[in-house]
Amino acid sequence: MPGTQTTGNDDDGLRLFCAVAAALGRRALPEASLQSRAVFDLDAYLERIGLEGRPGIAEVHRAHASTIPFENLDPHRGAGVSLNGEDIERKLVAQRRGGYCFEQNLLLKAALEELGAEVETFLARVRWRANGAVRARGHLVLRATLDGEQWHCDVGFGLGTPLEPLPWGPGGEHEQSGWRFRIVAQEHELVLQTPDGGQWADVYGFQPLPSPEVDLMTSNWFVSTHPGSPFVSGLFIAVQDGQGRRTWLSDWSGALVISEQTPTGGETRQEPAREQIP
Repeated sequence: MPGTQTTGNDDDGLRLFCAVAAALGRRALPEASLQSRAVFDLDAYLERIGLEGRPGIAEVHRAHASTIPFENLDPHRGAGVSLNGEDIERKLVAQRRGGYCFEQNLLLKAALEELGAEVETFLARVRWRANGAVRARGHLVLRATLDGEQWHCDVGFGLGTPLEPLPWGPGGEHEQSGWRFRIVAQEHELVLQTPDGGQWADVYGFQPLPSPEVDLMTSNWFVSTHPGSPFVSGLFIAVQDGQGRRTWLSDWSGALVISEQTPTGGETRQEPAREQIP
């Protein structure tokens, strides 16, 4: 449960977890810590997102969100997803690929820490168009603290991820390149919302209690290997630019579709043949 203290038995549990995963015939997660690598190549990361020097949190967040694509190619092909810092940096920076929420936000976490921020991790339940269903805590969110200010950071939601960080906690509406977001309090959770069909709709909700490393590893394993996970059974690739245009390729609706959407409501859609996709 969120907030539960971990003990020295966690390493034994992770070893058992890896052994069970291997016995089930799937690629097990590495036993390495999720902590950022000892020497994070900040210059290479900044070059990847088109920045240099010592940019601020908002500048890094926007550049990352509008440069590194969201994609689930590895879990979709049954390869598993490593959360080791060096593996993430190699994949998203050196190989110039994309990734999904755990990879994206852990890479951002490492970069912001290198820039002097304190960064905490939280697991959220996606509520977007859930129709009342309660989903697992399968999305990673960050809280970054720098110079006495706290920020809600998330570059990994895929279609609809905020371009810029939001002030931490409940507050007013924020417009970002035509898209609108706000954070509200609902009982014991903080909830990110965005308009949908003319009304504010929940994107995801989470308890404001930091999630320990073992919970991130477990959630990532579930999301990237469970047959019922949409990231295993379906394909989803998404990019957005700094002007707010969102483009995605997905078969989650049944047919393989390429769509493009703008904040003014414009949307295009085409259904390519699968053999047209590299």
